[in-house]
Amino acid sequence: MDEPTNLIAPSAPADLDDQRWQEARRRAAVIGPLASRLTVSQTDADAAGLELGLSTRTVYSLVRAWRRSGGSVPLLAPTRPPGGRGKYRTDPTVELIITEAIERYYLTAQKPRLSAVVKAIRRSCRVAGHKPPALNTVAARISALRPEQALAKREGGKAAHRLRAAPGSTPAARAPLDVIQIDHTSADIIVVEPTSRLPIGRPSLTIAIDEYSRCIVGICVTLEAPSATSVGLCLTHVATSKVHWLQKIGAACTWPMYGKPKRLFVDNGADFHSEGLRRGCEVHGITLDHRPIARPHYGGIVERVIGTAMRMIHELPGTTFSNVATSGAYNSDARAALTLSELEKWIALSICGPYHNEVHGTLREPPLARWQRGVKEFGDPVQAQNQRAFLIDFLPVVKRRIQRHGFVVDRIGYYCSALSPWIAEREHGEKFLIRRDPRDLSRIWVLDGKRNSYIEVPYRTLSNPPMTVWEHRAATKRLREEGRAKIDEHAIFKAVEQMRAISDGAIKNTRAARRNHVRRSHLKPNVAQKIPPPPALPDEGTDVARPFDDIEEW
Repeated sequence: MDEPTNLIAPSAPADLDDQRWQEARRRAAVIGPLASRLTVSQTDADAAGLELGLSTRTVYSLVRAWRRSGGSVPLLAPTRPPGGRGKYRTDPTVELIITEAIERYYLTAQKPRLSAVVKAIRRSCRVAGHKPPALNTVAARISALRPEQALAKREGGKAAHRLRAAPGSTPAARAPLDVIQIDHTSADIIVVEPTSRLPIGRPSLTIAIDEYSRCIVGICVTLEAPSATSVGLCLTHVATSKVHWLQKIGAACTWPMYGKPKRLFVDNGADFHSEGLRRGCEVHGITLDHRPIARPHYGGIVERVIGTAMRMIHELPGTTFSNVATSGAYNSDARAALTLSELEKWIALSICGPYHNEVHGTLREPPLARWQRGVKEFGDPVQAQNQRAFLIDFLPVVKRRIQRHGFVVDRIGYYCSALSPWIAEREHGEKFLIRRDPRDLSRIWVLDGKRNSYIEVPYRTLSNPPMTVWEHRAATKRLREEGRAKIDEHAIFKAVEQMRAISDGAIKNTRAARRNHVRRSHLKPNVAQKIPPPPALPDEGTDVARPFDDIEEW
């Protein structure tokens, strides 16, 4: 925000001793870079105040003094208090004992209490023949320590870094979508199954926020654990228009933020280091930046908005709150009322309404107004025209060689007529880059390197039903536990069919069954009621039935 205009700059001191000169130089190292900015946000001023041991109001006052004087270092020196105020009246020898005791006892990983340090000081004073200081005197010397230095010695460097703010954690965002921060959280709410309205557990929420405008530019609400697919879905939501999506979920509001981000700033989770995300960013010219390790404060913007979202969710029925102490006797399962789709709609309305239109504490204007001003100044963002193609570019990657009957991924066969030229040249043995959606394994997308496009390839056995990667893993695990020496495609689909039958029968009894039912609710049912054995593999040169006449390519 702009600096307050009612602050008075301190007058320059007439004379400076060495101690005040050193303090003036220390302040200049922080105030100088801060004053060179066009505006000084409250977040930056708070960070500077924390580092210098000053109030935010004093920081703004020093910034004004620096600007008016053209960068005068002496002007930043602390003023000398009148009379005896501000001076230590304690005997110099006792002061030395206090300083040494604080260094030796207090600033250690053992983290002794103040009372223990005072006892050590009094014991040393009596041995030296001096009057011991009062407890308040020792407490005042400890309070004068720089907070981050004391925390580093008592708690460790990692804790000290958490105390420090990071105003320059990412390159400055000067326009909409210059820098996007994205992160996941487990939502503090229990959702219910649509039919029975019984609880199924907590969903995951992925949020993307624009650093320039503080607008939320994309979300992903899912029952799955945070993954590379969640990131891809959220980025697709960021890059494409939200008009049809809002109509689909029944949210009567406007969400005008869309476009490809220039830079993506994320943490160091495995989902943010996936090959799918890295390749997708390279394809679309998005710079992928990761936070420095053990520096969580570098993602402060997205973490703050996640905290805001959770506080809003705590007002909904079925909230789990943030901790047990807060929840008290509240029964989250019994109060749960919202389905996953209803929660998604509520979040969308909360973002489009209150969040985007209320004055932001740092910007001093609504995020929507900031976004509109940025778009007017820098032009409309670049929109991803093909939503499906954009998502495919961020799906998980596997690599396989083509065989005479197509591709085999995790024992599941995939084939279409468009693969025929590759099958004829398979002696080269090259591996193809394949993307697949863990939510629906009924098709894969194979990259045609020559044309830089994807070919959609369905199951080789078209009567097989769609399934998720989690069902596939559970079926494979079950077959291994049964002692199957050979696990083939037919056995996997048969196991999935049996597990679904068991799950459907247990929907009213177990939460896990209800959750699994909702997890696969997006899959389109297959007309085949039974799983026939797979047909014989085609021989070399034999014409095969073409499942699709037209293959959509990107």
